[in-house]
Amino acid sequence: MSCFQVRTDLALEARESITDADGELRGVRVEESRNEKSEVQITRVIIDTKNGAKAMGKPMGTYVTLEAPALMEPDEDYHREVSEELAKQLRRLIPEIDKEQSVLVVGLGNRDVTADALGPEVVDNLFINRHVIREYGKAAYGREKMHQVSSIVPGVTAMTGIETAEIVKGVVEQTKPDALIVVDALAARSTKRLNRTIQISDAGIHPGSGVGNHRNAITRESLGVPVVAIGVPTVVDAATIVGDAIESMLQEYGESGHFFNREHPKAMSELNNMYVTSKDIDETVKRLSFTISEAINIALDIA
Repeated sequence: MSCFQVRTDLALEARESITDADGELRGVRVEESRNEKSEVQITRVIIDTKNGAKAMGKPMGTYVTLEAPALMEPDEDYHREVSEELAKQLRRLIPEIDKEQSVLVVGLGNRDVTADALGPEVVDNLFINRHVIREYGKAAYGREKMHQVSSIVPGVTAMTGIETAEIVKGVVEQTKPDALIVVDALAARSTKRLNRTIQISDAGIHPGSGVGNHRNAITRESLGVPVVAIGVPTVVDAATIVGDAIESMLQEYGESGHFFNREHPKAMSELNNMYVTSKDIDETVKRLSFTISEAINIALDIA
């Protein structure tokens, strides 16, 4: 295989590329299911070993991918069904979710770049209650048991001059949450998954890794508390679009494809640092942010 690869944040796509090239991979398990009601395809990729993690290029852990083809449609009922399924999967990844906990939600990304604004938009739509419970108690909501939810939007290093992980670590040390939920925009390898896929993982997150901006990791190991990451691919590498288009042409006209290889460095080098998103990304991010924030509210039973 060539040393050049189209970047992706999705464990599902990383697994597919390895399977296509090298067959089955030890240390990596794949479980698939489908929610017939919402027509959401659910794929769980579990990386059990260090060798599997090395081959996948991702930390050990569980990666759950929800593929919902109609996620870009402005159908509130459908988005509600996706939120409920996402909440169900989210509860499976948050340790001891049935016990009363303090949860910090971190919205990663840049508000000024629409395709990267998912994290901040999700935080804007969350039900935040930690300050009220600390001041007046759970009785303020008429509840005997209730998770405390707080949030932060740390911005990006180019704006703050501070590593995102450093900001988050400082907040964790001061507020001492029991768990973190981190939301970020991702990069995909397939145009078919753009804005139609949600990935959640208990392996934490490396901000900016999908577009080559490697920052310090936000993980359980680095922070000392469980970290669950939620992401949606909002951009694709330009090389992906070219590759998809040419492969489609070759399939349609039956031409030999030996002259073209989407992984070939010369064929894709000029497109390697270009990323593309959909023309209606502003409305799409707005809808997705409501879907994800509602899922978090449902999962934490604060909706």
